[in-house]
Amino acid sequence: MPLTNKSVSTVPLTKEQVFAAAECGELFAGCLVSGLSGERATIATLSPYDGKTIGKIEAGNEQVVNAAATAARTSFESGEWSALPLGERKAILQRWVALMTEHSEELAALDCVDAGKPISECLNTDIPETIHTFAWYTEAIDKVFGRIAPTDSDTLGLIVKEPIGVVGAVLPWNFPAQMFAWKVAPALAAGNAVIVKPAEQTSLSAYRMVQLAHEAGVPKGTLSLVTGLGEAVGQPLGLHPDVDVVSFTGSTEVGRLFLQYSAQSNLKEIVLECGGKSPQIIFPDVYSLDEIVGDVLNAAFWNMSENCSCGSRLLVHTSIKDALVEKLKAGLDNWKLGDPQDPQVSIGPMIEPAHFEKVRGYLARTKAEGATLVHGGGTPDIGAGLFVEPTIFDNVTPEMALFQEEVFGPILAVTTFDSEEEAVRLANDGQYGLAASLYTADIRRAHRVSRQLKAGTVSVNCFSEGCIATPFGGYKQSGFGGRDNGLEAFDQYLQTKTIWLQN
Repeated sequence: MPLTNKSVSTVPLTKEQVFAAAECGELFAGCLVSGLSGERATIATLSPYDGKTIGKIEAGNEQVVNAAATAARTSFESGEWSALPLGERKAILQRWVALMTEHSEELAALDCVDAGKPISECLNTDIPETIHTFAWYTEAIDKVFGRIAPTDSDTLGLIVKEPIGVVGAVLPWNFPAQMFAWKVAPALAAGNAVIVKPAEQTSLSAYRMVQLAHEAGVPKGTLSLVTGLGEAVGQPLGLHPDVDVVSFTGSTEVGRLFLQYSAQSNLKEIVLECGGKSPQIIFPDVYSLDEIVGDVLNAAFWNMSENCSCGSRLLVHTSIKDALVEKLKAGLDNWKLGDPQDPQVSIGPMIEPAHFEKVRGYLARTKAEGATLVHGGGTPDIGAGLFVEPTIFDNVTPEMALFQEEVFGPILAVTTFDSEEEAVRLANDGQYGLAASLYTADIRRAHRVSRQLKAGTVSVNCFSEGCIATPFGGYKQSGFGGRDNGLEAFDQYLQTKTIWLQN
């Protein structure tokens, strides 16, 4: 069954109800920047499901980014947030958590209609995890300690942590609310000022959460939101000399651009999470194929496979491949395609036409390269026509594009191996190293192989990204510069200072 197959206890909000609850009207997501006035251009926000306009976002530009950076720098240097007593900072974030909890169904509805995400996942996973992330970092505010260095008796060496300054958080479109939380929660908790740039396709939940933050007492200069296209807003944010760090989740191509922006400006720190092509390794001594089918399918197809840690490469021992593939095909019978506002739907549309065409191109290319289509492969005419069936290709070789390239769509590549050494070699064959899974009943093999896999997160006998307490990030071209989640996430938003005292 799909990952979020819990019963849904509520009916998703309609567009009109969402607008009314958010008090935004038709001009939905604006650039929430202190001191900026005047009329600005807008971009229509389209429903991935039916292509209809569900609202508008303001089309930000360099002027908007400059205003946000000035407000953020002024707020940070004033100490209205960075120097606020920790108890007061915590109390404000606790009020924000309470407001997000109160508006959780609204936030779920926003991500559902805006990103085409199944409402059951938004209600049961995305928004609860978003709120939990903020609650976790709120509680961690006064639990991050400095150190005292071992020095001679006439000196004292203090190693202290201080907020870095102004943080630019550039978000992807696949998990709008959750990625907002992964970056904004630790950055704010650490005492920084934050400028949020959501993906232009999915700005609505971020807009609403920033509104709620201001209502809770977060200063407007401390947390601002700028909306618009990447080249119009993301680029000037990356180049701005008043931004001290940019945390980016998205494509490798755009991640490279932010490194260039840093080099061309103030050498701001860049934290990158740039995707993956994650393997799932199934050894012949696995406990039971029936027990693992659900995890394998969730890894491959959860969130329409629009997931950086998607287990899109299935490496399975030759002796059990046919039996496993048959069970996977049968398991997909429970994955319903359709309107993401339907609680029974597990697969929604691709995010936009350009991405749909990219995914459809991989269907044609994989067939042409000689892989065997064993399930799916269709693009059913539902809604605006952006649906791709959950698809399984067998006999995929390492030379094929489907083995090497991140598709970000529901296509699973099946490749066989005959030995443990071959499995590890295949798993590490590629430019990415974000996540990996392995299934075995041999604890020694589990330990041995997990150590050999070049991935930031390795799950054993399950599919998992860990939890809020465990850092998340990748090896190789999946990213570097820091980690989301865990107390480690504070480090990318803090400076380390040595204070040396001598008698």
